[in-house]
Amino acid sequence: MSDLPRKAVTRTAKLAALPLGFAGRTALGIGKRIGGRPAEMIASELQQRTAEQLFATLGSLKGGAMKFGQALSVFESALPEEVAGPYRAALTKLQDAAPPMPSATVHQVLTEQLGEGWRELFTEFSDKPAAAASIGQVHRAVWHDGREVAVKVQYPGAGEALLSDLAQLSRFARVLGPLVPGMDVKPLITELRDRVAEELDYGLEATAQRVYATEFADDPDVRVPQVVHQYERVLVTEWMTGTPLAEVIRDGSQSERDRAGQLLARFLFSGTSRTGLLHADPHPGNFRMLADGRLGVMDFGTVNRLPDGLPEPIGVTLRMTLEGQADDVYTLLCEEGFIKPDTELEPGAVLEYLLPMIEPAQEEEFHFSREWIREQGARIADPRSPAHQLGKQLNLPPSYLLIHRVTLSTIGVLCQLGARVRMRHELAGWLPGFTAGEEQAEQVAAHGGAGARGPGS
Repeated sequence: MSDLPRKAVTRTAKLAALPLGFAGRTALGIGKRIGGRPAEMIASELQQRTAEQLFATLGSLKGGAMKFGQALSVFESALPEEVAGPYRAALTKLQDAAPPMPSATVHQVLTEQLGEGWRELFTEFSDKPAAAASIGQVHRAVWHDGREVAVKVQYPGAGEALLSDLAQLSRFARVLGPLVPGMDVKPLITELRDRVAEELDYGLEATAQRVYATEFADDPDVRVPQVVHQYERVLVTEWMTGTPLAEVIRDGSQSERDRAGQLLARFLFSGTSRTGLLHADPHPGNFRMLADGRLGVMDFGTVNRLPDGLPEPIGVTLRMTLEGQADDVYTLLCEEGFIKPDTELEPGAVLEYLLPMIEPAQEEEFHFSREWIREQGARIADPRSPAHQLGKQLNLPPSYLLIHRVTLSTIGVLCQLGARVRMRHELAGWLPGFTAGEEQAEQVAAHGGAGARGPGS
C-alpha cells in the first residue's frame, strides 16, 4: 500500500471511531443514571468527554477535519464553563496549529510550482513551518528583493482530504450538535464542503487579498499584507509580525481586548462595504494585533462576493426590530424567504425571538461575554422553550448562509475576547439600511466614502 492511501485509511479510521466513542459513552451514561446519578451531572460529563475526544482527533488531522475544528472553535464560548474549561486550550490550538508537513514534501511542492531553481527566489527560507492550517502551512522567508515574506504551501492531496473528512463528519453531524447549543452543525459542514474548490484555488485567494490590501493600504485601523507572488499551490505574501488574537484572548488586558474587538467588528462591516467581498473565515488564527495598534488580517481563501455590500434587508430588519415594528419585520422576513409561504407565525412572537439576539445593536457599548452567548444558546437549544419551537419554523435562505455563519463566528470571537464594543456605531456607519438612507449616506460621506476610515475608535 502506498503512503497516501495508507494515510487516507488512517484518517478515515480516526474519524469513523468518533461516533462509536459517542455511542459507548451514551450507554455508560444510561447505566450511571439507572444507578442513581443525577441526569444533569451525567450529561455534563458525557459532553465533556465527547468534546475532548472530538478535538483531540481533529487536532491530529489536516484537511476537512481541521477546517471543521477551526470553524467550530469560535463557538466554544457558548459552552458551559465546566465543559469548556478542560479542553479550551486544545480547541484554540486548532486555530493556528496542525502537524507539520515534512521538509522533503515542502521542497517537492516548491520545485514543482516554482521550478528547480526555487531557492534563488529567496535569500532565506526556513524549513520549519511558522504556522499550519487545514490545507497548507506557512514558512517564513526573505524574498530576493529583501522583503520578509510568508510562503503558504498547499498540502499534496489537500482537496481529497477535505472532501473525505467532511463527508465522514456529515454522517454523524447530529451527534456533534449538542457541543454547540443552538447551532445546526450539518449546514456548516455542507457549506464548508461547497467551498472546497475556492479554498484550494490560490489564484482566487490572491485576487481577493490584493483587493483588500489595496483598499486598506493607508488605513489607520486595519492592515492586510500585499501579495508578492502567486502560483497554483504556493502563495507568497508580505510577512506580518504581531500578537495572535488567541494570545490577546488568553492574556490581553481589558483595554487590549476591547481594542481588538472593536477593530474586528469594524473590519467585518467596513471591509464588505469597501471591497464588495466578505472575509469568511473569522477565527482567531487569522488575526494579529500589530505593534502600532492596527488589526492585521490574513487568509482570504474563503470570501463571499457581495458587490453591493451586505444585503440591505439585514440592516432594515435590525432597525425595524429595534423600533418594535413587528408587522413590518414579519413582512420583510417573508419576502426574503426566512419565513416560508406555508408557515404562519405570530409577528409579535417573532419580534420577541429576535430582540435578545440583537441586544449588541441596542446599546451604545455592549459587553460581549461567554455568559451572554451561553444564555442565547441555551434559550434557542432548549426544546421546552418557545424560542426553540419558533426557531425550528424559520428558514435560512442559501444566499444568507455564509453571512450568517461569519456573523455568528465573529460574535463568538468577540465573546471569547470579552470585549466591550460599540457595535451600534459600526452598524450605523457601514450596514446598509440600519439607519435612514440620508442619515447613513451623510455618515459614510463624513468618513470620505469607500476607502476611508470608518467610525472612529
